[in-house]
Amino acid sequence: MTGWRGDVSDGVRAWTGELPPDVDHAGPDADPESVARSILLNALTGQARSRKELRDRLAKKDVPPELAERLLDRFTEVGLVDDEAFARSWVESRQRSRGLARRALAQELRRKGVDDETARTALDDLDPSQEREAARQLVRKKLRSLRDVDHVTATRRLAGLLARKGYSAGLAFAVVREELGAAETGSDMMDA
Repeated sequence: MTGWRGDVSDGVRAWTGELPPDVDHAGPDADPESVARSILLNALTGQARSRKELRDRLAKKDVPPELAERLLDRFTEVGLVDDEAFARSWVESRQRSRGLARRALAQELRRKGVDDETARTALDDLDPSQEREAARQLVRKKLRSLRDVDHVTATRRLAGLLARKGYSAGLAFAVVREELGAAETGSDMMDA
C-alpha cells in the first residue's frame, strides 16, 4: 500500500510507497526541488531521521543549501521531520535494544545532530530504575560466559562492558557486585 505510515507524535512517520511518477531522478532537466524532495522522502522511508542527517544527505547530493533549508522547514512544518520525536524514539529504542545508559545515548544523539536541550528532554523520560535494570540484564547475560573466570577478572570484564555502554563507574561496580554475589549464592545453593 502506498502512503504515509506511522504517527508524527512518535517520530516514526515514513513513506511506504513509490515516489510519485512525475519525479525524474536521473535526467539533466530534472527539477532540483523535485529531486531534493525525493531524496528526503527516500531517506525517511522506513525510519525517522534527524534534521542534521537529512541536511547532510542533501549536501552529499549537491542540493543547494538554501533549497535544502526551505524543504527541511516545510517537512518540519508538516511533521515529517521532528527532532524531538526522533530523540524520544531513538532513546527508547536504543535503551531497550542495546541497554545503553544516558551518557551513551546523549553521545549518539549529539552525533545525529540533535541539540543538547532536545536530547536532555528526551533523556529525562528515562527512569533511573530502568537504567539500573538494563545494566543488570547486560551483566546477567554476560555472566553466562564468565562461569570459569576468577572473580577479579569477571568484575573487570563486566564493569568494562557497562562502561562501554555509558554507565557510570559507581553504578557499574554496584550492579556487578550485586550480580556476582547473587550468582555465587546461586551456585553455592546448587552445590549443596
